[in-house]
Amino acid sequence: MTEVFIQILKTISGWAIPVLLVLIPAVGFFKKVKVYEVFVEGAKEGFEIAVRIIPFLVAILMAIAMFRASGAMDIFVSFVSPLTNFIGMPAEVLPAALMRPLSGSGSLGIITELINTHGADSFIGKLASTIYGSTETTFYVLAVYFGSVAIKKTRHAVPAGLIADAAGILAAVFICRFMFG
Repeated sequence: MTEVFIQILKTISGWAIPVLLVLIPAVGFFKKVKVYEVFVEGAKEGFEIAVRIIPFLVAILMAIAMFRASGAMDIFVSFVSPLTNFIGMPAEVLPAALMRPLSGSGSLGIITELINTHGADSFIGKLASTIYGSTETTFYVLAVYFGSVAIKKTRHAVPAGLIADAAGILAAVFICRFMFG
């Protein structure tokens, strides 16, 4: 049963992106949408937003660098590692899971280091990669995107984002233990 499930997942993951790359323009074509023009307009708006969010991006990256350089990340990892051991998550992956809500590039750097150390096909490499794909850069989104459109009240967004990140991490651990453990 497990082998059939794994084969189904491999088949779906192998075809998902090519199907979407054909399906989206095809649907736009049949709905009489000028796909290229709409794409270019979206890219233009994306560039304008990128220019507006630079100050917010610099602020969040500076805060992340200070957090890591101060040693607070290492202290927090040592404090939380009994919980991660209980759920079956190697302590080496915890910095990546903690960094992900703060910074995509910061967490990617940690995950790259984990993969270089343990290997891409190791359980740690697969789990770190799955966590990266299953979670969001919650604080980055709040600081940058909410800041760029002047949303000040983020009271419910923070807990919702962090709960979603926790669910993504737990799901990644469960699925990776099931598939690769």
